[in-house]
Amino acid sequence: MESVYIHIPFCKSICSYCDFCKMLYNGSWVTQYLNALINEIQDRYLGEEIRTLYIGGGTPSSLSIKDIRYLFEIISRLNLNKLEEFTFECNLNDISEDLLQVLRENGVNRLSIGIESFNEDKLKFMERYHTFSDAKDKMKLIRKMGFNNVNVDLIYGIPGETLKDLKKDLELILKLEPDHISTYSLIVEDNTKIGINGVLPIPEELDASMYEYICDKLDIKKYNHYEISNFALNGKESRHNLQYWNNNEYYGFGLGAHGYIHGVRYENTRSLTKYVKGEFLKSEEILSKEDKMYNELMLGFRKMEGINLKDFFMKYEVNMQEVFDLHEVLRDEELIVDGEYIYVNPEYIYVMNEILIKII
Repeated sequence: MESVYIHIPFCKSICSYCDFCKMLYNGSWVTQYLNALINEIQDRYLGEEIRTLYIGGGTPSSLSIKDIRYLFEIISRLNLNKLEEFTFECNLNDISEDLLQVLRENGVNRLSIGIESFNEDKLKFMERYHTFSDAKDKMKLIRKMGFNNVNVDLIYGIPGETLKDLKKDLELILKLEPDHISTYSLIVEDNTKIGINGVLPIPEELDASMYEYICDKLDIKKYNHYEISNFALNGKESRHNLQYWNNNEYYGFGLGAHGYIHGVRYENTRSLTKYVKGEFLKSEEILSKEDKMYNELMLGFRKMEGINLKDFFMKYEVNMQEVFDLHEVLRDEELIVDGEYIYVNPEYIYVMNEILIKII
């Protein structure tokens, strides 16, 4: 296990669409939470050398500078001698010279910023508040402080959004010159404000047109489309997220975090009360060899390069074609074999889930 994810569930405000484990910031809760985080790391971590570390949320940047320093003291318990990528999620409005200085001092070398949109109507729908001018100033500060690996998130498919709206959003995102762009079509989850209010997703045809436009535009701008929702300039692909998509094991620490250790996938409790009492675990599942191979497909085909057939054999001591019936999808060229790799035909990437259903 070379990767660690740490979840910070606190936010200064709650977005209407968010289904992640989160709660409004409360200073006294933060202290209790970080103390419990120490105990969980001590309980689970076995001392491996960590190469990628990701602090997500929630909103990690919602913590005070004092609490962030304490968080870094906790993280120092990990073996970070060979750390290659250290990502910290930020809300645009939280970014300041003081915050960036603390992050730099403690080894953070990649930022992920939840911009989502610059369209006023979309922002109001999502209950987020910032402007393009804000983002431009903050990005200038980020570069000045020496960060050269920055991801920004874009959400599209908001009810009422047009293709023209998306095009303008993407143009403004590109003007920020990020190193990495994550794009997400809005999903209406049941236990969110928009889910409770009965918001309906946009027509699938429009969603598909938006996705196609994003792919084409970012290709022109020399962003490598390396995973269904992710685009990166050369060498700026997320090493941490590739650990997930390569179906590798990793630690997940914190409220609601997921992890994969020694063939066991687990989910932590989403109850702060239980977590601070040391009752970290919500559920766990011991995976069979068959489970692991299914996961290999579902995660691996998210990558545009697909799955390395040789690596699959090395992991499971069986050829993929002997486990899964791929005849139909290969015949119809929904999957393509090219050398050692098998991948989803880019023409069918939008309907990848339907292809997986045929296989599984």
